[in-house]
Amino acid sequence: MSMMSGLLNMASLADFEPLAAVIPATKVEITVSCRNLLDRDTFSKSDPICVLYTQTVANREWREFGRTEVIDNTLNPDFVHKFILDYFFEERQNLRFDLNAPIPAVCVCSQDFLGQMYCTLGEVVGSQGSRMERSLVGIPGKNCGTIIMKAEELGNCRESVLMQFCGNKLDKKDFFGKSDPFLVFYRSNEDGTFTICHKTEVVKNTLDPVWQAFKIPVRALCNGDYDSHDYIGEFSTSYRELSKGHSQFTVWEVRLYIGSVTFLDYIKGGSVFVCVCTCNPSQPTSLHYMSPYHLNAYALALRAVGEIIQDYDSDKLFPALGFGAKLPPDGRVSHEFPLNGNPENPYCSGIEGVLEAYYQSLKSVRLYGPTYFSPVINHVARYASLVKDGSEYFILLIISDGVISDMAQTKESIVNASSLPMSIIIVGVGPAEFDEMIELDGDEVRISSRGRFAERDIVQFVPFRDYIDRRGNHILSMARLAKDVLAEIPDQFLQYMRSRGIKPQHSSHSTSSKPPSTLVHPLQTQI
Repeated sequence: MSMMSGLLNMASLADFEPLAAVIPATKVEITVSCRNLLDRDTFSKSDPICVLYTQTVANREWREFGRTEVIDNTLNPDFVHKFILDYFFEERQNLRFDLNAPIPAVCVCSQDFLGQMYCTLGEVVGSQGSRMERSLVGIPGKNCGTIIMKAEELGNCRESVLMQFCGNKLDKKDFFGKSDPFLVFYRSNEDGTFTICHKTEVVKNTLDPVWQAFKIPVRALCNGDYDSHDYIGEFSTSYRELSKGHSQFTVWEVRLYIGSVTFLDYIKGGSVFVCVCTCNPSQPTSLHYMSPYHLNAYALALRAVGEIIQDYDSDKLFPALGFGAKLPPDGRVSHEFPLNGNPENPYCSGIEGVLEAYYQSLKSVRLYGPTYFSPVINHVARYASLVKDGSEYFILLIISDGVISDMAQTKESIVNASSLPMSIIIVGVGPAEFDEMIELDGDEVRISSRGRFAERDIVQFVPFRDYIDRRGNHILSMARLAKDVLAEIPDQFLQYMRSRGIKPQHSSHSTSSKPPSTLVHPLQTQI
């Protein structure tokens, strides 16, 4: 209930001090809201609390990470307490959100289960505007409502502020007594929406409340954005250059500086990754054997890398190509063919769809060498060359067990592709020597072709055999594989965006002007 009249005063904003904890480079804050929760109370509405669990990589055990406050008597809670998580693009970070309603009258530990939802941190971050809404499940035959998660990258501001507010002559809202006012603070987001960041205590039966002083991190209040002005650009000059003006006016170009823009700024703005999967099946008797009990090396590598990248692809459709095979019905040799057999639509639904197309192709094509990389690189480069605005970034995943037979052409293709929005991941499977693939990686010597050097390093190579767990536990080893091959992608992505002067876009529901950093909600009263 709003109280629009009255006066509001702020006592002190001068007490800034560093936070004690050291803040890592990339932390993400998750804000949780729910809508239309189940009503499990008899005489009132539920009193929900949200509990977040994270899953360990080694043994897949769920452990409680944290919990929000309890909000009384509501089916549409907006929780004030945030979950702050370390974010790693190259890792699959599984999350579970449980909604419960404590029953203190029965037992301190008793609670009604309201529903739950499973996702990954990458899915939340990779959603449009870093906002994801999902249905709650867990109670058969019941509509458990929805959960809304909003992710925001936290700035490195380590200051806190001590604030105190008071009101004077507020509006009287209660029939028999005075109002019971409290304040709610909302932080603005770049898309024009607001996220709750603090709620004061309720001061009973008064029109002249004095709320308790409270300390809040500046990054929680406004994410370190003190002024919220829009940055336009900058230019540099010198006195000598100024003095050389031959007319009344001298013109300089104002350049946009995006050095401080982060990887997550682009993801939040709608940039998506397009993953193209390619396999070179040249040794069917060993590496491609399809055991009913475990995945082969190709399938393990596809799943380890693909499950992470798909969180950042909005439609989850992946073109999957094969190279090095004789195709039916005439036995034509191809170094660029769709694994699903459909040249008009080579897209597969999710990584499971890619794996299914891979298995089916093994039954229909005749595996055949030599190993040519350049056709599939050029294939992806043709599509990448059409994207100029940074809305899409292509990742080509090549899984191969053979020695490269077109090394000169491959190097030329990579040099050409280095100026395009794309990166290349190569996973070498089998016992072969991979010296040529190591050369393509370019970590020590930048790759060149015909006297031209690659504009940037876009290739990452790893040998699959370095990640084989001799005990047969592939969960941890494949997590290490994915971490190593994907670790360079954010930097490669940022290098391209910065070199082209492409800044992050606002999400589709952004407003025409940026709102202030912090909104103090109109005074509310508890009845």
